[in-house]
Amino acid sequence: MEGGPFLDPPRRGNRIAMRIDPAMAVATTTRTLSDPVIGPIPIAPAASASHSSFQLSPPVACALPLAFTLALAAFLLLPQVRQQPRFMWSFAGAAATLLIWNAALSVTRLSRRTLTLEVVLRRQHYVQACAQGSVLIYWGWHWPPVYEFAYLIAAQLLFAYAFDMLLSWSRRDSYTLGFGPFPVIFSINLFLWFTQEWFFLQFLMVAVGFAAKELLRWEKYGRRSHIFNPSSFPLAVFSIALLVTGASDITWGRQIATTQFYPPNMYLMLFLIGLPGQFFFGVTSMTMSAVVTTYLIGVAYHALTGVYFFYDSYIPIAVFLGMHLLFTDPSTSPRTELGRVIFGMLYGVSTVLLYEVLGRAGLPTFYDKLLQVPVLNLSIKVIDRAAQSDLLRRLDPAAIGGWLMPRQRHLAYMTVWLVIFSGMTVASGVGDTHEGQWLPFWQRACESERPDACVYLAQREAAFCDQGSGWACNEYGLLQRERDVGGPGALATLSRGCDLGFGAACVNVDRVRQGAMRLVTTRPRLDDYPVILRGSKGVITDRSPAALYAEACRQGWPDTCGRGTASATR
Repeated sequence: MEGGPFLDPPRRGNRIAMRIDPAMAVATTTRTLSDPVIGPIPIAPAASASHSSFQLSPPVACALPLAFTLALAAFLLLPQVRQQPRFMWSFAGAAATLLIWNAALSVTRLSRRTLTLEVVLRRQHYVQACAQGSVLIYWGWHWPPVYEFAYLIAAQLLFAYAFDMLLSWSRRDSYTLGFGPFPVIFSINLFLWFTQEWFFLQFLMVAVGFAAKELLRWEKYGRRSHIFNPSSFPLAVFSIALLVTGASDITWGRQIATTQFYPPNMYLMLFLIGLPGQFFFGVTSMTMSAVVTTYLIGVAYHALTGVYFFYDSYIPIAVFLGMHLLFTDPSTSPRTELGRVIFGMLYGVSTVLLYEVLGRAGLPTFYDKLLQVPVLNLSIKVIDRAAQSDLLRRLDPAAIGGWLMPRQRHLAYMTVWLVIFSGMTVASGVGDTHEGQWLPFWQRACESERPDACVYLAQREAAFCDQGSGWACNEYGLLQRERDVGGPGALATLSRGCDLGFGAACVNVDRVRQGAMRLVTTRPRLDDYPVILRGSKGVITDRSPAALYAEACRQGWPDTCGRGTASATR
């Protein structure tokens, strides 16, 4: 949701001028109840975008991007940067590029110009940044690599400010300083990190985003505006490049998409942090329609097949995050309310289609929420025209509450969204208790020959085997013996289980070597439960027998209900 639907009126005054945005101040002064409502009309206090202007001499103007560049170069003094040569050269190359650009600009372009620094603190920037920052903090509390990556996010912010300032002054005589880079950088880092060896691509991805915002523009609703969401565009471009080159392993993309579900009540957290932006900027209809569309597709798929389309959820947590904080930029989304509903529905449908296509092609599926956003950005004019056509105009939800002021309409949509989210939570459509993340469901589904159930069960058992569960190794070995699920082979997997001390796996190793057809299966040991009860969540911290058996009972493991109480009384 970077940026926002605000006009840039002519600057008034010489040194300092306070701005009242006309799109925010007088949008409703001439509207009557009989006028058609074409979408959300921004209404906010003038203080939501305070504006100060300063005339700068060329030396001072050059010093600003130089300060950010030198701060970036200072990261080269950190031991964690210097210990990896390619990592260090990523920082050195980024800083050197900015220094050369700054020097060339000061000699050729800035020496004979009077430049203006405009300080504009826009609400949409800091509200969005606070929401994204809250996600990073909460996620990092439950997955430490996020905190370990924090200094690299700071480095990207410094690079973004310097790059954006140099690009602006290369093209015109003013630069707008505010919180604008924060939501762009935070958004990028919620979805994709490059590893240290390839970190120069992280800086390049940031540069592509800001360059696209500055250079790729069009006429929209009477003003010049950037076409693409400045964070989703580079994410999509680099996602395509990674897919084409088969180089997804040089990123943390898989880990990011998986570990964002580790914190408890993550769906609720995302719902709550999305509310301020929905109230101020009227983006509820996009998020709500995307979520509902994806959920209904998942419900229909489960009714037809008996399994879940996304396997462990109706809506993966990373997709749910994208529906709140990635594609909902008001500047790059439709203006009409019906258009925004269609926009959200298209995002939901395209996510489902991309997940299916990528999965069937054997490609990483975590790109499903990233690839389509630029295409949707390009389609907003077409969507708005369709929404205002004679065929669809009568369906515009804005017409129902046309007599409401915009903020009142926002609250009405938020109320509907609250009811829907609450209902989905009760039905386990979102939340931490979806049965698709637990092995007993997939064991039953595999036995019933449900589509792809045995393959997914094998993947989960293989993962738990790697994490140290001898029982999972034994079951995975049996599954390889009985089903066409791939893998290293039954004997190798059973041997791994035997090495982990699981007796049944040792018996099965001997039987396989003897050519026996019948193999042994047994229930998990207490030591296996901390691994196999994780589902799609993080590490289980309470490993007492009572807690483990209670959780196993809740997940549907046979012969576990009441065992925790019995073990506690012995």
